[in-house]
Amino acid sequence: MKFLTFFFCLAAFSVSAWAFNAEEILHKADRARGGVSDGLTWNIQLQDSGSSSASEYEVQVKGVDALVRCTAPARQKGELYLFNDRNLWLHRPGLKKPISLSPRQRLSGQAANGDIASTNYARDYEAKLEGEDVINGKNCFRLFLQAKAKNVTYDKIRYWVTKDTLLGVKAEFLTLDGKPFKSALFEYGNSVLVSGKKAPFVSKMNIEDAMVKDNKTTIIYTSPKPAAIPESLFNVNNLVR
Repeated sequence: MKFLTFFFCLAAFSVSAWAFNAEEILHKADRARGGVSDGLTWNIQLQDSGSSSASEYEVQVKGVDALVRCTAPARQKGELYLFNDRNLWLHRPGLKKPISLSPRQRLSGQAANGDIASTNYARDYEAKLEGEDVINGKNCFRLFLQAKAKNVTYDKIRYWVTKDTLLGVKAEFLTLDGKPFKSALFEYGNSVLVSGKKAPFVSKMNIEDAMVKDNKTTIIYTSPKPAAIPESLFNVNNLVR
């Protein structure tokens, strides 16, 4: 009888702890980092440790596409980054045609090109539910993410998502052999209307080098709001017009 009682208690705990599968968790976590089908816009400021100046961008997102326009500093003003599904294009003022880039290339400091667009982890990664941890006092699911394609920002990610709100609060970005080379912490001080409902939205991403802790990049997100964005905005042929 004691064995059966223990078995049923364990089963009840398992159902509670694993109520979501890994893909569902990832889909829900993506929403608060721009991974939605609705049109959204927001602004970001990117600051590297040890630098006195910051870069600023305007971001327009719809589904798997994003257009990011640099507004500061003056030497980069007018640069356009077009994330067209998993393809990335850069256009600079004066260029006759856009340049193909990798989302993995370093944008600035610890930030890769892909870090400034929306998050579509559910599309880009196979997810496995590894277990549970406590991160900054929050009970979290721990996911292991394996890239589905080579043209995504990272090969492997370990990702912690809060159990109560399903928000991604920490990520470790891993090498091919599974070693962390940088990590990120996320905050959610913003909110935005998505499909008519108020939802939390990322306000800060702190990215840190795994070996040199003082090498950090902070991305601050402001003014997220829904927007009607035409599909033509994401046509690479329109970048030079």
